[in-house]
Amino acid sequence: MKRTGLVVVSLLLALASVAGNKLQLKQITDGTFRAASMAAVRTMPDGETYTQLSDDGRRIVQYSFKTGKEVAVLFDVATAKGSQLDAIDDYMLSPDGSRLLVQTNTQRIYRHSLTATYYIYTIRNNRLVPLSDHGPQQTPLFSPDGLQIAFVRDNNIFIVKLLYDNAEVQITKDGKRNEIINGIPDWVNEEEFSNDRAMVFTADSKQLVWVRYDESKVPQYSMQLFKGLAPERTEYADYPGFYTYKYPIAGQQNAQATLWSFDIASRQTRQLQLPVDADGYVPRLVMTSDATQVAAYTLNRHQDCLRIFMCNPLSTVCRQVVEEQVDKYVREEAMEGIVITDQHILVPSDRSGWMHLYLYNHHGQLLRQVDTGDYEVSTVYGYDEATGDTYFASHESGATEQRVYVVHANGKKECLTPKAGWNTAVFSHNYKYFIRTWSDLNTPPEYALCDNKGKVLTTLIDNRQLVTTLSTYDLGQRELMQLTTAEGVVLNAWVVKPAGFNASRRYPVVMYQYGGPGSQQVKNVWNIGMAGQGAILEQLLCQQGFVCVCVDNRGTGGRGADFEKCIYQKLGQLEAADQVEAALWLGRQPWVDKERIAIWGWSFGGFNTLMSMSEGREVFRAGIAIAPPTSWKFYDTVYTERFMRTPKENPMGYFDNPIHRAEKLHGALLLCHGLADDNVHFRNTAEYTEALVQADKDFSQLVYTNRNHGIYGGNTRQHLYRQCLQFFERELK
Repeated sequence: MKRTGLVVVSLLLALASVAGNKLQLKQITDGTFRAASMAAVRTMPDGETYTQLSDDGRRIVQYSFKTGKEVAVLFDVATAKGSQLDAIDDYMLSPDGSRLLVQTNTQRIYRHSLTATYYIYTIRNNRLVPLSDHGPQQTPLFSPDGLQIAFVRDNNIFIVKLLYDNAEVQITKDGKRNEIINGIPDWVNEEEFSNDRAMVFTADSKQLVWVRYDESKVPQYSMQLFKGLAPERTEYADYPGFYTYKYPIAGQQNAQATLWSFDIASRQTRQLQLPVDADGYVPRLVMTSDATQVAAYTLNRHQDCLRIFMCNPLSTVCRQVVEEQVDKYVREEAMEGIVITDQHILVPSDRSGWMHLYLYNHHGQLLRQVDTGDYEVSTVYGYDEATGDTYFASHESGATEQRVYVVHANGKKECLTPKAGWNTAVFSHNYKYFIRTWSDLNTPPEYALCDNKGKVLTTLIDNRQLVTTLSTYDLGQRELMQLTTAEGVVLNAWVVKPAGFNASRRYPVVMYQYGGPGSQQVKNVWNIGMAGQGAILEQLLCQQGFVCVCVDNRGTGGRGADFEKCIYQKLGQLEAADQVEAALWLGRQPWVDKERIAIWGWSFGGFNTLMSMSEGREVFRAGIAIAPPTSWKFYDTVYTERFMRTPKENPMGYFDNPIHRAEKLHGALLLCHGLADDNVHFRNTAEYTEALVQADKDFSQLVYTNRNHGIYGGNTRQHLYRQCLQFFERELK
């Protein structure tokens, strides 16, 4: 007992002796402070085990949900027979768990899509063979019986039949780049509906159903590419080239989506009678347990009416079962959170003003509202057919908190993760267990196995090593707070103050924000800030004498439909007003130098930065806008029109943007953008800088060769952050 105490005291003294270490930017970008996590977790069909890819990508290990202990090694590159691999990037389990599809040579396309070389691994005989010898594949999918694998190559669908010596059959032949796409979404559907697959098998594995996108009439956009470095594009060593793809900007033509089926035995292809508008969307296809029905979701172009159809791939008849029509727009998370079980459809909806869950049967009859209250359901985990229990996460304890709940069939609700902070879950197939992730503002993530009563069975990851590492640095405390604007709007915020903070001293302030519709930056969670990792980049700024603040303006999520949707058809106006109000509030605090307040953000946060700096009230000394949209006329149909409708319908909403506010810009400005940004095109910055030049406004600009919206690769992120830190140091000190 005494010896243990001496060891602890010695450790604390040792840590104290090295406390005061200074953060270095390189440590932030190289992952020194990255929390340990659980990657590529898959739940097994038995409901008792889960699998995980080893950190080195060489093994797929099976673990017990009850104990967290290893029970088997399903795959090991060192012992697999047949094809030889050094490591894998990801994997997929067959429905019965007897085979694996392992992913190698991954090449990213857009945010969700990729091509890769896949291999089929049969666990029973330890054999590894290529899925196809004819080129990389996209979005492979096991049939329910595990005996077929569908995939896409060059916009066409193929099926590999495992019982027929992996015979490869081509299903569609009309796929053509920038014209026809089968089985995968086009750019805008992928980006804005967070989906990279548009095909499913039927439950009996006899039919394949897919969405066909005709984007031949969609206007295209070209980005210039150069030789560059990291990676080096040698094909452009003498002359630059172009990457050209279909990108429908607000008000322009979308790809036309139609629904098709293929009968695998008869090889007959049919078009299904899905009633989708010519300019509407089919954001999801879902297999049901009924072999005669595949569920298809449709959205009209205004995105205020979501419908669920049960579609028969043989008769081609599509029967509407659910219609969700709400004020202004259907939130994307409502569509993403729909769960279709053997007998029920669980639908998230904000029809009451708050996101709650509604249970339907497959005939479209509303059975009950699962939960009620002035709070938001944030994540849907599922519905247990055996018990009638519904599992979800919500903000019942406030927008900055998230906990996991179960509502039983009798309506009784229980909190499974009562600890304050941010809780998430991954449930076993039978809902007997879940992996809980918990963190708060000042504690890195902890991973634990729990039973379905919320009892912790064992801790898997506690990140104590990271806590020990961070304790040797001079870090400030992170705190949640609220502020009230002159309009009486209460806004949530967090603040990071320097170590040794002196309340009688006036500090320069850097305000980070994103502020886009439905987003949340202010949470009682570890991974906050511009670079995440416990606001580690803000801690570096604090180390240099700044105070860092983040405020969630109107339009952000977690606080109900009214708070989120009040920005409808006027993106940027209320958001910028709130950021200005927040700066004014900060300027009245005794520990803030109101003459030295800066603002920055990325993507929508960059747009919000520019709108705030040109709002009319001159409160910001400086600002940084990274990859900012500067006119919503330049952005895509799905995202933009969800909140703004079309430019023809809402001309004044589109008119009020950073370009038209250029003459009112106040403060030193740094603009950063990647030339190969497929999301927020560089044209946004190009047109905005021209407006600044003609308005005779000074600014600084950084352009990153061949970099996309994430502005990374090689030394790029390190360089970007260093320029931003030096800019704040120069302009605020």
